[in-house]
Amino acid sequence: MLKIIPNKKNIGAEIILNLKDISNKDIFAMKKALKKYGLIFFRNQKLTSELYIKFAKHFGKLANYPRLKGLNKKFPQITVVQRKSTDKGPSFGEQFHTDSIYTKKPPRFTMLFSKLVPKKGKANTEFSSQYHAYEELPNSIRKKFKTIKGKYSSEGPISITTKERVKEKGKNIKELKSSHKIIKKISSKYSIYCSPGHLIGFDSNIKNQEKLKKFLFNHQTKKKFQFSLPWEKNQLAIWDNRSMLHQATPFKGNRIMHRITIK
Repeated sequence: MLKIIPNKKNIGAEIILNLKDISNKDIFAMKKALKKYGLIFFRNQKLTSELYIKFAKHFGKLANYPRLKGLNKKFPQITVVQRKSTDKGPSFGEQFHTDSIYTKKPPRFTMLFSKLVPKKGKANTEFSSQYHAYEELPNSIRKKFKTIKGKYSSEGPISITTKERVKEKGKNIKELKSSHKIIKKISSKYSIYCSPGHLIGFDSNIKNQEKLKKFLFNHQTKKKFQFSLPWEKNQLAIWDNRSMLHQATPFKGNRIMHRITIK
């Protein structure tokens, strides 16, 4: 039977369930929890690539990652997010961001399935709830951002963290750019939808853009909005890119994660 254990301040939740044996009722409960908590995760899951893909399809149409080749020809939707002990730069995704926001239609959800991880607590993924961040925005700032779009680039600040993997299995693509509203409504709730790792400016002629950007980033990533997810082998996490920022934490060693993004 499915059991949901919310984290502190309802930022993410653990779900206890064997994902090999799920019902339509379970899927409904998972989607409801994902909407409420922004992140759900499951420990001790024995999933083949086939089962992983099958499970992911319950949440929508799968997307291909524009910057890296997939796992193989059979599973192009699975991206290998890897850190090697020989890597010299920062870890893949080591800055708060939301996935592929530089595309016209960014993925709603991201899934990560851990295949190889260091000692527990050494390579966490940190999440920051943008529901909570919106709720604590001053009214004057809310009004300002309601009419503003952010401009994003695949060559934004976080692109430095993908260089090692792009060398190995990158796609030959040009810079991707997009713009999206900073304030997003998800069902009955509002969220700040802005990726610090990709933002290159605003589409408005507002003054002091750098000052405004700094304020926004600092507010979005306050510790009181955060939850740090420790990884174990065979653990799966799903989050809503519209309501959660995430980042890898710095570490030395080897880690292999299989990622799927969902439109």
